[in-house]
Amino acid sequence: MAEIVYMPQLSDTMVEGVVASWFKKVGDKVASGEILAEIETDKATMEFESFYDGVLLHIGVEQGKAVPVNTLLAIIGEPGEDITAALASSASATPEKEEVKTPSPAPVIEAVKVEAKAVTTPVESVPVYTANADGRLFVSPLARKLAEERGIDINQVAGTGEGGRIVKSDVDHFKPYTPAHRSGFIPAAPGVEAYTTETVSQMRKTIARRLAESKFTAPHFYLTMDIDMDNAISARTQLNSVGGAKVSFNDMVVKAVALSLKQHPVINSSWLGDTIRRNQHVHIGVAVAVDEGLLVPVVRFADTKGLNQIGAEVKEFAQKAKDKKLQPSDWEGNTFTISNLGMFGIQSFTAIVNTPDSCILAVGGIKAIPVVKNDQVVPGNVMNVTLSCDHRVVDGASGAAFLNTFKAFLENPVTMLVG
Repeated sequence: MAEIVYMPQLSDTMVEGVVASWFKKVGDKVASGEILAEIETDKATMEFESFYDGVLLHIGVEQGKAVPVNTLLAIIGEPGEDITAALASSASATPEKEEVKTPSPAPVIEAVKVEAKAVTTPVESVPVYTANADGRLFVSPLARKLAEERGIDINQVAGTGEGGRIVKSDVDHFKPYTPAHRSGFIPAAPGVEAYTTETVSQMRKTIARRLAESKFTAPHFYLTMDIDMDNAISARTQLNSVGGAKVSFNDMVVKAVALSLKQHPVINSSWLGDTIRRNQHVHIGVAVAVDEGLLVPVVRFADTKGLNQIGAEVKEFAQKAKDKKLQPSDWEGNTFTISNLGMFGIQSFTAIVNTPDSCILAVGGIKAIPVVKNDQVVPGNVMNVTLSCDHRVVDGASGAAFLNTFKAFLENPVTMLVG
């Protein structure tokens, strides 16, 4: 009997997927557990396994095309089997969501032998990118197909994937090299309007949808506080002088937030419509910027972990996010979110609540300013933080109490290391 395979929902926020590449063609034998296709979700590109044995009788989604979750992806059955009924069934019925496995994605890398020819213009040479000394250029099948369709010389595209692999986003963002790139500005001809367009990625679509829902359905209010970071700076210097893994200020922020949430469980809550979920566990989502948008991997049970362990996890997540290797288990289940832009020189900002969390903490950079201590004006180091709250769950007094506890931990960091 022919089995229908639908576009799977590979993450809780995925509403559509792109078939990045097919590993089988119509007529090929397929075994259960064998990789059928590579699917680009809103957060990663993942391999999708077949759950059936048989022959691939029909492909319902072209490579490179985006379709909604639960759209007919393929049909697998016996050789020569009539699939008319299966096609009719898939067209007339809305299937239930399939439970899918999400194996660790091993990026499919296609090695293409290229000639590293010097391409020149009347002004100067156009750069030619190669992955290694023997002239092998690593490129995903989807990226190569898009480059061919758009007339782009794949040799001129710089790869940002693992090992210098060229991926779809590299082709999407590719601009022909000219000397003006050195300044980062490409002037238009005088008196001529000019613009560029780019396809919206699955990740950017999801960011737009979720943040719009949060901003316009959750009534936000904001609480801002300055924190004296002198003792935190001193403690970090002493910790890092011991050797081993270095502790960052972000690690200290995550730990202080986690301990504060244990004392203020109302902040560690989620709005679910008819109910409010009071989370007793502490899972901290840490926003990580990538080329195509923002991912929020989760440090689980952060209140039970030391600074070094928190730091190691955040660094690992950041690398996996850039390599598009995050799994659903890495980004699901946060109970609170931190967005830290201090390393980019931002002093203060407000963030949009990452629903269903009730709060998100925006962390700015540490600034050296004059402060008043013991009625004397002295040099000080201050960090500004802003707590964005969903007023359906959190009131002003509750948010203020949480921030005061958080402030106390950072201004007396030894209290985070005992107990």
